[in-house]
Amino acid sequence: MSDKRFAGRRALVTGASRGIGAALAERLAAEGADVAITARSLDTASKLPGTLAEVGARLAAYGGKVALIGADLTDEADRDRIVPDAEAQLGGPLDILVNNAAMGVYAPLLDYPLRRARLHYEVNVIAPLHLAQTVIPGMRERGEGWIVNLSSASAKLWDGPPFTLGGTGTDITIYGSSKAALNKVTNGLGAQLHGTGVRVNTVEPRAAVMSEGARELVGHIVSDDQIESMEEMVEGTLALCDCPADMTGGIRVSLDLIAELGLTVRNLDGSVPA
Repeated sequence: MSDKRFAGRRALVTGASRGIGAALAERLAAEGADVAITARSLDTASKLPGTLAEVGARLAAYGGKVALIGADLTDEADRDRIVPDAEAQLGGPLDILVNNAAMGVYAPLLDYPLRRARLHYEVNVIAPLHLAQTVIPGMRERGEGWIVNLSSASAKLWDGPPFTLGGTGTDITIYGSSKAALNKVTNGLGAQLHGTGVRVNTVEPRAAVMSEGARELVGHIVSDDQIESMEEMVEGTLALCDCPADMTGGIRVSLDLIAELGLTVRNLDGSVPA
């Protein structure tokens, strides 16, 4: 099994009923953290498999405290209660916030429904900022904290013309633009908080991670050589949940971080692969 580098720390992971969020929560619990997880699916799955109750049962097996918080990130009132509920159930202030939850609906841009576009920004930009604003005062007071936002390579601009768009074409524009906004929020928070002990970073996969949601969206167009493992994505992300104070405000890539820091990619239970 792993060491307990997160022992004594409390973490909140959003969008943790399945996929990358659930995997991140498991590694944090395996390495000693008390973990709060939030998503809309408390004990009833949506069209994709996975609920907070199922993930919570896995986390509890590691022996730490676990908090389950059903919430809709598009609802400001729901967001207002997430951090207080997490801290009440875990017994103290949060040390780590991982903004993993995301909305991604790909469709032609010219007639993209504006209401759906607004929801992307509500979930992918406003919600991470809202939760960060809620935890930052306590982190500043204690002189330490880690905020990690999960982003996407789709935030990058296409060079051209001619344009090489990739398999999703311009249908990914609204999602990618919201992730570009999240990157700028990360960069700005990192700059504003530099010197306080609060680290704010973004991490994105270099390749696709075949979570349940990604498989639904792009599984039909992604080849095996374009996929990185869930364990690799988690390893890169967790490095930013325990990084030094001068590593802040950056837009990082999971596989590049692993190489840069010489990390061993562990299993989700924290053990080293045989």
